[in-house]
Amino acid sequence: MKTIDKIPTGKIGRTSKMVQTGVKISGNYLKYYGKRALNPEVTRDELDESNASDIYDGLKSLKGSALKVAQMLSMEKSLLPNAYVEKFSLAQFSVPPLSAPLVRKTFKKYQGAYPEELFDTFATQSVNAASIGQVHQATKDGRKLAVKIQYPGVADSISSDLAMVKPIATRMFNLQGKDSEKYFREVEGKLMEETDYILEVKQSKAISEACAHIPNLEFPQYYEKLSSERIITMDWMEGKHLSEFAKENKDQKKANEIGQALWDFYMFQMHELKEVHADPHPGNFLVSAQGRLIAIDFGCIKKVPEEFYVPYFQLAKAENINNPEFFRSKLYELEILREDDSSHEIEYFSELFFNMLNLFTSPFHQEIFDFSDEGFWNSITELSEKYSKDTELRKMNGNRGSKHFLYINRTFFGLYNLLHDLKAEIKINRFHEYL
Repeated sequence: MKTIDKIPTGKIGRTSKMVQTGVKISGNYLKYYGKRALNPEVTRDELDESNASDIYDGLKSLKGSALKVAQMLSMEKSLLPNAYVEKFSLAQFSVPPLSAPLVRKTFKKYQGAYPEELFDTFATQSVNAASIGQVHQATKDGRKLAVKIQYPGVADSISSDLAMVKPIATRMFNLQGKDSEKYFREVEGKLMEETDYILEVKQSKAISEACAHIPNLEFPQYYEKLSSERIITMDWMEGKHLSEFAKENKDQKKANEIGQALWDFYMFQMHELKEVHADPHPGNFLVSAQGRLIAIDFGCIKKVPEEFYVPYFQLAKAENINNPEFFRSKLYELEILREDDSSHEIEYFSELFFNMLNLFTSPFHQEIFDFSDEGFWNSITELSEKYSKDTELRKMNGNRGSKHFLYINRTFFGLYNLLHDLKAEIKINRFHEYL
């Protein structure tokens, strides 16, 4: 894979790159409509593939929050055409790394010394490059270490990157009025936290210690003296990425054990710690040769306030979600229904969110749930397609739900996807043993 010698860090340079991408996409549409004029049977598949490639190519050279948005979208498998999902999923753990000279220059800027001055050995070629930083292998005092280096300019460009994305998101989700700002502030705040590596080390240590008693779960040790605001040094953990393990694994017992550890880990965080690892994609988890789950990235942690936690999980109970009066009262608490809604909007959104939540919380209604059940996944896809094509929904104000839904829903959807990839059968309430 080619390396990158320079990343645009200024607003003008990054905007110019996005404009170039926009020009390519316009050209793709012209080609598509030209072909359609000659042959009405031409489908959008080729257009989707061209657009996905051009958007990803533009974002991967920018890195940072622009690429992080692509990574987040790749987890929404039921909302995007397959071409986008496949291309954007590369942002999870496979993007062009920084060149060796830029690595040394960046390390010196952040740490005050070159890597070879601090470590016994340091590989300038990265082993894993993602959206916000890349990982290098090093050794010190006989220990094998992983050193994560943040890309230059990432923290400083978050606000301007999101300003470029904002008009697209506003149109996509039909966000209207000032209320939509709360969603953008939530995303911006979380991305700012992800660039604060001092905070990440603190979060990593706290959650690792709190969850150490959960079976089949491992965490690296973190080294604060070899870390800083833009550098993290931790133990090198041997294992396969979760997606790689899931593709190769033929042992259902192993899949269930890994899946159970993942489920118990998330439920313990959600119900005991009231804060959760909100970036559940395959690049953040490894499976060791001994069949244990390893969690290696705690940059995105979402705190779950009591005023959101209580009504959210009350609606995970079948008797509550099927009680119309109780259900509607919780929709107001969760900011899904608004006091200025018309009677038609109340009826429409009550039905929409009943269908969504009833399906999405169905694993909680059983003692054992099989995440390989294709009927469950087909129902999610069908529901997504139904409302994505609903012209009535597009006319309504899309400002629906507490800002906390953004990362909590992302967490559960990502978790469900990982368990589906594993084809794991889960004991839903086993986590109570560890509370």
